[in-house]
Amino acid sequence: MTCPADTRGHDAIELAVFASRITAVCEEMGARLAQAAFSPNIRDRLDYSCAVFDAAGRLCAQAAHIPVHLGSMAYAMADIVASREWRPGEMVALNDPYLGGTHLPDVTLIAPLFVDDRIAAFVVNRAHHADIGADSPGSMPLSTDLAEEGLVIAPVALVREDAIDEAVLGGWLTRLRNPDIARGDFSAQIAANRVGMARLAALVDEYPGVDAFEGRLADYNGYARQLAAGALAALPDGRYRFTDYLDDDGQGSTDLAIACCLDVEGSRVHVDFAGSSPMVAGNVNCPLSVTAAGVLYALRCLMPAQLPACAGAFDDISLSVPERSLLNARAPHAVAAGNVETSQRVVDAVLGALADAVPERVPAASHGSMNNVALGSHADESPWDYYETMGGGLGAGPQRPGASAVQAHMTNTLNTPVEVLERHFPMRVTRYAVRRGSGGAGARAGGDGIERELMFLAATDYTLLTERRGRAPWGRAGGGDGARGENRLDERSLPGKCTGTAQPGQRLRVTSAGGGGHGPPT
Repeated sequence: MTCPADTRGHDAIELAVFASRITAVCEEMGARLAQAAFSPNIRDRLDYSCAVFDAAGRLCAQAAHIPVHLGSMAYAMADIVASREWRPGEMVALNDPYLGGTHLPDVTLIAPLFVDDRIAAFVVNRAHHADIGADSPGSMPLSTDLAEEGLVIAPVALVREDAIDEAVLGGWLTRLRNPDIARGDFSAQIAANRVGMARLAALVDEYPGVDAFEGRLADYNGYARQLAAGALAALPDGRYRFTDYLDDDGQGSTDLAIACCLDVEGSRVHVDFAGSSPMVAGNVNCPLSVTAAGVLYALRCLMPAQLPACAGAFDDISLSVPERSLLNARAPHAVAAGNVETSQRVVDAVLGALADAVPERVPAASHGSMNNVALGSHADESPWDYYETMGGGLGAGPQRPGASAVQAHMTNTLNTPVEVLERHFPMRVTRYAVRRGSGGAGARAGGDGIERELMFLAATDYTLLTERRGRAPWGRAGGGDGARGENRLDERSLPGKCTGTAQPGQRLRVTSAGGGGHGPPT
């Protein structure tokens, strides 16, 4: 990272070192969380994110974890900070999508760092729990109400005076099927925050003190804003529009519009989603913080790689979203798939609009779905829950073909290793392959999707929340669309969003979409 001399006279190299060190705090938090977690979803798939915020709740740094987690935290954290009196030795947990969360499986843990009786910063982690108390195994149900999606946690202190509040945690565990695993994962989140506070306290102490630390943060944010403004100012002034669609909400509503209008003036960009579909009965609604995460991610893709991940990078971006719309839902509307599927389409809509502004920089659509698979059984004395997302093909760009069989845009998790999956759960992986030829044709071909087939060894409840089964990922500049995804139970075709029970010996195959091609095929 290269930094110019800053206005306070700090040495540019010192500012670069500061940026690396505060980012390393987040990375070490993530490493501790993965090492200590019990569940494969957190331990092996790395479905978590870690960040540092200043005393006002503005983003200071984040690790390269999951964009939908991080962007939504960055958008909502200031309101969370202002909503309560913070005390030393406490950690506040929440998952309520309408009070700063995303969807219920993502539980956020926030810890204030006090130095000399002042809040110097906050450390935060967010982790996806495969069981958060929904009746449907995997806690990603085909829901129509937030209460159906599991345990709703309004902001509450899980840790007080550096000790777990057993009354709070015990109340949660009575709602969960594997309390020992859940306790282990919550303890891992606490451990991650503790290591983050220790490293951050040492950093503050070196400056020394809170005032000097805040001064360095101001320089850091100023540098980020300068870099971001330069990147946004390179966009031609004007108004750019694009509308993309979700296939359906799983409850009968189809072709749900996400209408994006970008107004660019100098280094300022305003994104307006007027004309998007209203809230629906199904769970593809999302809170405003999730919509904001998609917008910030898409615009961040146009900025320099060395741009610090802090609030200053986004100071010149503003957002308008109609209330009670698909992208700005109100309680108690269901949101389980909004975080994972609608966020992806927000990115597609913003990139589609940007393609008219800078066609030489924007790729075709990627596979556009996290391809959510939730499995398990609550029918016997050994209940189990499994959750996974699948990658697909990336859209091709003006200068390169699309990558195959990877996660795209708003997610950045790993797959569950076959050995881990088969050891912990009653199933076998009978096929796991690149879906050859599924990328869109073009001068640069789109990336290929994935085929994954699971054979069940015991009766298993399944829920699929998938997209791009109706509308294909679009090509650009004459390139072909990517192949649509498919879901099957044995030879029977399944809808993109469905739930059911598979019997021993049956096979569930999920096939993800390919990315769009770019340029006319030769």
